Amino acid sequence: MNMKLYTAGIVAALVVGSSGVIAYEHELFGGPSPVSPDSSLTVQPIEVPGPRLTPIEEALKDPRNFHPLTPEQIDSETLWLARVIFSETKRPDEQVLVAWVVRNRVDTRYRGRSSYQGVVLDPWQFSAFLPGSDKAAHYTSLTAYSKVPGWQLALRIAYTVRFADPRQRPFSKNTRHFYSQRSMSGTGAPIWAHGLAPVDIGYHSIEIDPRRFRFFEDIS
Repeated sequence: MNMKLYTAGIVAALVVGSSGVIAYEHELFGGPSPVSPDSSLTVQPIEVPGPRLTPIEEALKDPRNFHPLTPEQIDSETLWLARVIFSETKRPDEQVLVAWVVRNRVDTRYRGRSSYQGVVLDPWQFSAFLPGSDKAAHYTSLTAYSKVPGWQLALRIAYTVRFADPRQRPFSKNTRHFYSQRSMSGTGAPIWAHGLAPVDIGYHSIEIDPRRFRFFEDIS
């Protein structure tokens, strides 16, 4: 009697029958399946979970998810936070990170400032609001009713970060500094950043070009 030996590998697929009983169907590569097809059986796909995104990250996947606010929802503090992030960048993902830096300064009372207006107007901290800056008049003129392209989205981002759960921070509460290499001259880095490594961004969905922004913690 002639006998054939099949040595091919085995793949197991999870199958659930109409009776609700779980069984395993084995298929031999290179040979027929030992189990007859049954139309009452359905293969359940196995989903591999990815990294869990924060609500802010979910909204950033499509910035239209940041629904516009009504002017009545925008108080003075939200307005100042929106002004500074809009002055630093027009990209929503970067605005979120800058907003968290500003919130960190408020939450930790950095340099004695405990309000968003105080942090933004703290001398020599944010380029658009430096003493004598020509840009300051433009950004301080923006209100809840302004229709400048991108401004209403910046307002929504400022509001969202300001009232977000602290556990949604993309970096530590002591991350209170950043700089943009493309806007620096000379060495391309401020003196306070020399020899320091930027922090990692804790949002899985955001990748920032280091030539545009780098964020730092524990700067006095």
